[in-house]
Amino acid sequence: MDTTKLSKQHWLLILTLSLLTFVLGTSEFVIVGILTDISSSLHITNAKAGTLVSAFAITFAIATPLVMSATSHFPKRKWMLFLIGSFIVLNALCVISTSYIMFLALRIMTAIVTGVLISLAMIVASETMPIKKRGLAISFVFGGFTLANVVGVPIGIVIAESYGWNATFMLTTFLGGLAFLASYFVLPNRLSQIRSSIRDQFSLMTNPRILMAFFIPALGFGATYTVFTYLVPILQGMEVPNHSISLVLFGYGFISIFSNILAGKIAGHNAIGRLRFVFLVQAVVLTSLFWTTDHFILGLVNIGLMSLMAILLTTSTQLYLIDLAEIYQPKATGLAASLMPVASNVGIAFGSALGGIVYHQGNLINVTWVGGIVAVCAALLTFYSYRLDQKQKKSA
Repeated sequence: MDTTKLSKQHWLLILTLSLLTFVLGTSEFVIVGILTDISSSLHITNAKAGTLVSAFAITFAIATPLVMSATSHFPKRKWMLFLIGSFIVLNALCVISTSYIMFLALRIMTAIVTGVLISLAMIVASETMPIKKRGLAISFVFGGFTLANVVGVPIGIVIAESYGWNATFMLTTFLGGLAFLASYFVLPNRLSQIRSSIRDQFSLMTNPRILMAFFIPALGFGATYTVFTYLVPILQGMEVPNHSISLVLFGYGFISIFSNILAGKIAGHNAIGRLRFVFLVQAVVLTSLFWTTDHFILGLVNIGLMSLMAILLTTSTQLYLIDLAEIYQPKATGLAASLMPVASNVGIAFGSALGGIVYHQGNLINVTWVGGIVAVCAALLTFYSYRLDQKQKKSA
């Protein structure tokens, strides 16, 4: 029985890091809800405004590991405070942005700051908590991101509708200020600081075990987003009234909060061993949508289960990548911590593209069983990785 308890200081740090990811998530995700307002204000097409989303995701995926590698020797507390300060300035400039080029440049710089801060938050949560409570801590930190979708984004959209899209970034600037103050008073002074070369860092990326672990969350998120990207037309096919779709999406986001809680419990013991079966359950849930969407209530229940399964992998794979780095390249744990957020963005892009191909080739509902196949691939990769872990333990 685990009797390890977290102190008040531990909880204060967890809540501070969760607030930080909530702020970062709100700034990243709210753009989708105010895209048409931005296109009208800046006199650009909706398609061109969409590049603001894709540019953010691409920059996040490419820049995060590069910056994490180059700055691995920076003092974490000072570096995090500097980045949060930069986030505040960038969001404040978004308030007064009047051109597409200026706004795009600000979003690209914000993506770099966001990716690095999320990675650093995961490292701090991992290294400052008792070993048996790391899963719980990281699930709370990820929970900030989930809460951003459920609470932060709707508030941002309401503000945009009332006062204009620029006002939304006044909100994120204010929230950034709160995160800075909390971090200034709560972040520990003595955090690990490892000096290593960029070559040492990137040697991690050539390790087959790390690459395998990277594609586990990529496939897991890909499975979900093969279906989730086209959830609105699926709901319309189920004859959900248009005015009720936003309510269903809110319910989807609310259920994902419980997914975060379960993610922490799964990561508490034998995380990868449990994750093998999580992906198999996810495959069943996604595939069953092929039939349940013919029935209104069953379809909604099934979509709720899809949300519950969606992010169970996050905490386990985050810790797994850090633990593997400690075995194969201890000087590159910073880079390892950045790989899960990058993998999630890769998975989202892959799943959305795959779903689009399936959608345009035939019946929309086929995205459900294709998503199920991707989840099975994630399960197979996890089974193989777990088997290699067991062999390594026996040989040791």
